[in-house]
Amino acid sequence: MSSILERHYELIGRKAVDALRKNRFKAEFVKSSDEAIAAAMSLITKEDSIGLGGSMTVEGLGLEKLLSAQGNLLYNHQGLPPEEAYLVRRKQLTADVFLCSSNAVTLTGELINVDGAGNRVAAMTFGPKRVVVIVGANKIVKDEEDGRRRIKMTAAPMNTDRLKRKTPCVSIGYCVECDSPERICSLTSILHKAPMGSDFHVIVVGEALGY
Repeated sequence: MSSILERHYELIGRKAVDALRKNRFKAEFVKSSDEAIAAAMSLITKEDSIGLGGSMTVEGLGLEKLLSAQGNLLYNHQGLPPEEAYLVRRKQLTADVFLCSSNAVTLTGELINVDGAGNRVAAMTFGPKRVVVIVGANKIVKDEEDGRRRIKMTAAPMNTDRLKRKTPCVSIGYCVECDSPERICSLTSILHKAPMGSDFHVIVVGEALGY
């Protein structure tokens, strides 16, 4: 990564963290993936059960393997048959820690997410004892409008492709608000403030992570 991009990511990353803190999130900025891993692992004990939200950021950091090696009970619905995946998603809601990313974080301190089944946004808002969100600086946007645009232009098409869904955005590269039964954009969640009574952590990383 060039020094200019590194400096840019740190500038907007720290600004986002300041805004998140004003909105009562427990936010911190770290410069690298290694620091992000250390920060996340410091918030998790060996006894914690972990709900995994299907995040490419979390997967890319290798956290699932680290947590498995540590002996944590993991609730991961990825790749399971529909009936079994549903049961695992329900268990994520009562996990000790829910670990995920966010589709976008604004410079005004909001987290914006679009979901298909709703399990990820549900677990981010209520249920788990602690929520840990890890987000790369590539997902930082100016405001809510930019966040929605980022999801339509980047996050949704790429995640739909990853999940091998048959939707228009996979072939043309951007959202057209389709009516496909395989559409993964069913609901939008905007966390303006940390939910009341929550233990909500946001780790902003000065690198490009996930979609």
